[in-house]
Parts: sequence; structure tokens; C-alpha cells
Amino acid sequence: MVIEYSAGREGTVKIIAIFAIAITIPQVRAADDAFAVTQGKAYKFEKVADGVYYASGGLGSNNVVIVNDQDVVLVDDGTTPAAARALLQDIKLITTRPVKTVINTHFHYDHTDGNSIFPPDVEIIGHEYVRTAILTFNVLDREPYTTSSKNLATTDDIRRQLTEIKPTPPNTTYASKMTLHRGGREIQLLFLGRGHTGGDTFVYLPKERIVCTGDEDEGARLAYMGDGLFDEWIATLEALKKLDFTLVLPGHGRPFHEKALITAFQSYLRDVVAKVTDLRRQGATPDQAAVSVDLTSHSKDFPDIKGPGADLRGVRRIYEWLDENHK
Repeated sequence: MVIEYSAGREGTVKIIAIFAIAITIPQVRAADDAFAVTQGKAYKFEKVADGVYYASGGLGSNNVVIVNDQDVVLVDDGTTPAAARALLQDIKLITTRPVKTVINTHFHYDHTDGNSIFPPDVEIIGHEYVRTAILTFNVLDREPYTTSSKNLATTDDIRRQLTEIKPTPPNTTYASKMTLHRGGREIQLLFLGRGHTGGDTFVYLPKERIVCTGDEDEGARLAYMGDGLFDEWIATLEALKKLDFTLVLPGHGRPFHEKALITAFQSYLRDVVAKVTDLRRQGATPDQAAVSVDLTSHSKDFPDIKGPGADLRGVRRIYEWLDENHK
């Protein structure tokens, strides 16, 4: 017997025992509807379309599990090898088919540090920039890992997990577009331009009208900006909005369907760059600007904004970006 539950808008949880009753689920449900859920030991799987699951609750990014006729395609694989192993174990609750392909949306640790557990016959795909970054950037001695790992290392178990990390690059790369055909399913890997990093992949399911955005856009959650290329990021999000989709599965946060949320993040990016630029011209240091920059006008779209201030790593990156572009 499989126990499934659905969480309503107000967080009320209803428990449903599935016996011999067939339940028909629409092909794609709106993000504010309840999704059928299978709860694993570590991960929760929300069925957002036929064979497409949004996985959350593990250590690191949220993941997308695409169950095809013969295999499984996994979008991102978590912060540690242990997190990836837990994900693979929990996936057995929804399918017995093997994971044969992993897609890395970008190079950050919380999306790629599960790569090392996969055998050579599993294809790990990423933009060519992702492979270069993991091989050459010394990714465990730079942000976002350095700060985040200190914040994560709260228990002996997690500290042990972090010591097991072996940054492993994709073994297959692409430059602008790659299309996978898995039975009757088409999966497009799209590089629409630089933004959150220098090589982010959107995973697009045209038939299902679903797009996985990694950390390029996280809906009502502000993305990490420490590797941002801000003018290009805004342009890339504009290209994203031209795709035909009704559901967005971000690398963090919650699924959403409103393109207006993408527009809101573009507005935030414009505003944070403009205001930090102005503070820099006034002589503020990055640390001072990070404390004083006022972005509270965006709090209606991004509830985590409680007052003035922005993430210091992002503000430092804006200063670097301004220097790089002679602004």
C-alpha cells in the first residue's frame, strides 16, 4: 500500500490511503493546487505531471525526477554523495526504472556534489561552462560553498557528509541546445544566455509545458547572486518567458506558474544593481551597501525581505561586475 497525501494552500495535510481506487490526476496541475505526494525517508515527491515529480526535503537543491518508458532522468543531485544516495533510494518508491541520465543545471555545490556516486554508464550532462567550472574553479574553496558549508555543518553526520564530497564534472556537455528523446518524451536542455552563473541550463518539457529553472529563477525566493552577470541575467529571463510553459519547477522554493513572478525578479535585479551602484558612487564599501540598500518595495513579491539590506555575497559580486564592465 502506498500512502499519499496532499498539502492544501493553508498547509492542512490530508492523509489518503490508496487501495484499489484509481485516482485520475490532470496532466499538469497549477502550482497553487494540491499535488499527489509520495513521502520517502528523506525526500518528498510531488507528482506534477505524468511521470514528472518535484523532489524536495533533502540536503541541497530541489530536484526533478522524470520517469520515462525505460529509464529516469534526474535534474540535479544534491549537496553531498549521501544526499544523492538518499534520493536514489527514495526514488524506488515511485519507480523501479534506473537513473541513466543526470542533468546539472549549473555548477554550484548544492546541485552537483551528488555527481560522484554515479557509475560511468550514467550520463551526467551540463553546459560546457559547468564542466570547466568544476574542473578549474576550486569550487570547495569559494562561494557559495565556503559560507554555506559552515552553516550546514551543524551535526556530526552532516560534517561527515561534507568530507565525502568529490567535485565531479559532467561527462557530457553542450553549448546552446541539446534534445533528449526518451520513449515518447522530449526533454530539451536550453542555454538561453548567462545569468545566475556563466552556464545555466533550463530543462524544458514542451509536451508537458513544464520548465525547470535551476537557480535562474526561484519564484518568490531570491536567488543567490554571488556569480551573477546582471544585465545578461535579466535578458536571459526575458528569453525564458518566451517559452510556452504553464508550470515552473525551480531549484529552490516552490513550483509556480505565473510569468509575472519572473518579471518581478527582473525588476528586483534592476533595482538592486541601480541602488548598489548609487551607494558605491557615494563611497560605500560592499559591506556598508549590503546593510543599507533598501529593497523593501519588492517585499510583496519576495516575502523574505523584512527590511533594508541584501546578501553580502551578492553585493560584493555587483561591485566586481561593475568593475569588470567599467561602470
